[in-house]
Order: sequence, then C-alpha cells, then structure tokens
Amino acid sequence: MPEQPTDRAALRRANLAWVVRVLREQGGLSRAQLAVLSGLSKATISTLVAELTARRLVRAGGIAAGGQGRPGQIVELDPSGVRGIGLEVGVDHLAVTSVDTAGHVVADRRVAFDVLSAGVDRTMDKLAEVAGDELTAVGAAYPAGITVSVPGLVDTARGVVRLAPRLRWREVTLADGLAGRLGFPLDRLTVDNDANLSATAEYEIGGMKATADLIYVTGDFGIGAGVIAGGRLVRGSIGYAGEVGHMSMDPMGPQCSCGRRGCWETQVGLAALFHALAAPGDPVSDPNRPIEERMAIVRSRAERRDQRTLGALHQIGAALGVGVSIVVNVLSPAVVILGGYFAALPDWLIEPARIEVAARAVVAEAATVRVVGSDLGFTAARTGGALAALSRVYDDPTQAPERMQSTEAPA
Repeated sequence: MPEQPTDRAALRRANLAWVVRVLREQGGLSRAQLAVLSGLSKATISTLVAELTARRLVRAGGIAAGGQGRPGQIVELDPSGVRGIGLEVGVDHLAVTSVDTAGHVVADRRVAFDVLSAGVDRTMDKLAEVAGDELTAVGAAYPAGITVSVPGLVDTARGVVRLAPRLRWREVTLADGLAGRLGFPLDRLTVDNDANLSATAEYEIGGMKATADLIYVTGDFGIGAGVIAGGRLVRGSIGYAGEVGHMSMDPMGPQCSCGRRGCWETQVGLAALFHALAAPGDPVSDPNRPIEERMAIVRSRAERRDQRTLGALHQIGAALGVGVSIVVNVLSPAVVILGGYFAALPDWLIEPARIEVAARAVVAEAATVRVVGSDLGFTAARTGGALAALSRVYDDPTQAPERMQSTEAPA
C-alpha cells in the first residue's frame, strides 16, 4: 500500500509514485486491481491515473481478462513520454544511453575519444555534444534528467569528480561544466561512480534483478565495486564505498594509476589482460579498435585453444577470484556480478574465479555465493545512469510536466 504522509500534496505525490512503482514491478493492471492493492477507492485511483496520463507516464492498455462484471481497461506505463539519459566517460570513449519509463533501452551510442590526450575542457565539450545530440533525438519526450558515469571518486552532492586516476582528473566540476555547456538545468544533472551506477542497473533491470544483496565488479582499465545491501546502494560514510580496485594485493607489484604498488587493478584490469595475452603490435592492444571487437578477437583465440590466450585468461580469472573472495568474506552477498570485459569472457574467467572464492571462503556458506557475468556487459554504467535520471519521476511523478488535459472519466 502507498505511504500516508500527513501533508496533502505529499500524499498525492506518494500515491502517484506508488502507482508508477506497482506498474513497474507487476506490469499493466486495471483500476480495480490497483484499488484493491492500494486500499484506495476506484474514484481516487482513476484521478491518479488521469494525472499520470496527463504527465505521459501511463497510458491505456488492453482489456483485463477474467473477473466479474464489465471488463476493466488495463493501465500500463507509457514508454513514449519520458526519458532518462545516461552519459559515460571512459579512458578511450564517451557514450550515451537513453532509457524509457518501462526500463527499455531506446538508444545507445559509443564514440571513440582519447580522454587523456583531450584533457578536461575538450572532453566536456565533446560530452556536451554527445548529450546534446541525444536530447535532440528524444524529441517530444520529456528528459527527466542526465546522469554522468565516471570511473573514480565522485562527490555526488556537488557533481564534482574528486579523483579519477585513470582519467587523470582531480577536483573536476563536471556537473557545472556540462550543465553550462548544454544549457540544461543543473538540478536535473548528476554525476556518479561507474560501479555504483552499474550495480543500480543490475538491480533494476539486469539478470539478477531485485536481488537484495549483490555486488557488481567493473571490468575495465580500473576496477571498482557497486554494493547493493538490503535493496539499497551502499555509499559509505563519505560516499566512496566500493573502491576495491585499490586493495593492495602485492606491495612489491607493478605501479598502479593511483601511485601505489600492487593494487588489484594491476592484476585484473584491462591493461593487465592486454599485457598477459598480447605481444606489441597485436590488434587486441590497439586502442583505436572498439573494446567489443578486441574482446571478440580474444574469444576467438580462446575457442581455438591458443595456449598464450588460455594461460592469460586463467591467470586473470584466478587473480579475479582472490579479490572477489575478500569482498565476499567482508560483505556476504548473495551474488557477485562480473561486468565489463569480465562479462565478455565468462567461459574462461568465471570458473577459475569461483574456484578461488570457494577455496578462500571463511565459512562454508560463503563458498556458495553465485559468481555470474553481467547481461548488460559494457553498457551497465550508462544504463544505470539513465535509470538514476529516471528516478526523479519514479519518486515524484509531478516532476514530469502535464502535456495535455485529460478527459478521462472515473471508471
């Protein structure tokens, strides 16, 4: 049942949000079914549906089957009225994803871009261009917001990238800079860590949807973790939870982008993979090739049982499992989801990782944790960004403007 705030306007917002949430979780329902689930009258439900229709968040569907009396009309989410936009900043690319209110990806585009060479200002110029193109593409749909994914420590309240070693960014006022370039409202533009957004996407629409305790591990040049506990994203006391890529695994190991030695990402990040399986000049290491194409080459070689490739993948998978076992022993999730390039090579990475997790479990129950590849692959962070942007209207549907006068009569 919906919450019962004492303030009348807050009560209406809560009831509207409840209708949207139930339709997201259960699919289309009749007004009668919504009334039964909510404990509200059919007249009240019809009023709420009329407002949500005017805000283009719901629409009339088919006819409800079964039941007695006159068949009721289904109310379902309207995928055409509102969009969430997720942007992504990577070492060698920028990307954008647009998601509708039903959680469906309606657009996804990746642009090769050398962020390190470009520097902060040119990167923000190009990111604004990518975002502007997508804002044009959404057409008549209302852009609920924009969320930017960055591989680093982010002050989400201020939209500041505090530190992103792989990008060589420090104290970058990304939200302000992008909003100014786009002419987009600052209160609808946010910045967040890529692992947090990836975990959000997995929890909302991924293969492990609605798993209350999960950990998402990014597989990129940097390694991070997004933690969902009890159905909520864990940020920690200062907002930087999940920086597992900089766990010290070998104090005498290679130097990390953070300046320390032997961090986990030096063992399992993309740079470690390329170093282990590719000689100089190998197309797998060519930064101008899309990452999906490079992973396809690796898969092809593994399927042909190329020994250097198989050895490198086993080495990476075992090191991956060692780090995952630490996280599992500390946080005890139900599932660990491997994303990014890990998800592109599940047949060779997941089993050695599982073996290490089982061998290093503190208690027998910890050894049963599921380790799976992400269904969302390389798109998880920006998809999570789009979903985070949509949360503004999920939580408060009155944020979406009314586009028409509803003539719907209570049913």
